[in-house]
Amino acid sequence: MRLRKVQGADEKVAVSEFVAHNVKENKGKWKEVFGNENPIRLEIGMGKGRFITSLSKLHPEANYLGMERFTSVLIRAIEKREADTEPNSNLLFLCEDANDLTEIFEEGEVDEIYLNFSDPWPKARHAERRLTSGTYLDKYNKVLSKTGKVIFKTDNEGLFDYSLESFPEHGWTLESVIRDLHNSEFAADNIMTEYEIKFGKLGKKICRLVASR
Repeated sequence: MRLRKVQGADEKVAVSEFVAHNVKENKGKWKEVFGNENPIRLEIGMGKGRFITSLSKLHPEANYLGMERFTSVLIRAIEKREADTEPNSNLLFLCEDANDLTEIFEEGEVDEIYLNFSDPWPKARHAERRLTSGTYLDKYNKVLSKTGKVIFKTDNEGLFDYSLESFPEHGWTLESVIRDLHNSEFAADNIMTEYEIKFGKLGKKICRLVASR
C-alpha cells in the first residue's frame, strides 16, 4: 500500500526540536547528545511512536532513540510530543534508514534494539530487506554492546519463523521465544504499538523473541 504523503511533513521534521539532526556527526557521541552516561536504546521503524514514547517515560534511567524513515509517519509522533505538556528529555527521533546504522552509531554504542511489526517482505526475492535478515543482523552486531539484545515483535508468523532461523544462523542466541505474547507471563509489562492494539482487537496472536550474541 502506497504511503500517503503529508503536506509539510518534510519541512516540519527538518526543524523539529524532537528530532536529532546531522546524525552522522553524533556517531560515538550519543551519550554526549543526551548529556549523561545512561544506556542507549533504539527502536527501528517506530511508526507513530507510541511504543518508544511510553517506554522512555517508564525508564528515565536510559536514553531512547526512535528511528522512522518516512516523514509522513514521523510527523505524527512529533505532533504527539508537541501536544505533551511534559515531554521527557530522554527521547529523540531519527528520520533515518536502518541501512545507515553503522554510519550513525559507533561499535558497541547501542544497548538494546527494538523491532516492532516490521515489514514482512513476504516474497523470497525480498528476503534481505527484512529487518531480521543477515544483512541487518550484521549491522546490529556491530552497533550493539557486548551484552546488547534485539527484541522483536510481530503478528506475522511467516516472518517470525524466518527470524527464528535467521538469528541462530548468524551467530545469535535466542533467549526467549513466545508465540502468544498477550496470553503469556510477559503480557502485564508489555507496551503495545499502534499496530499491536489493532491486531489484538482482531484476535491475532503476537509473537516475540529476544536475541543476544
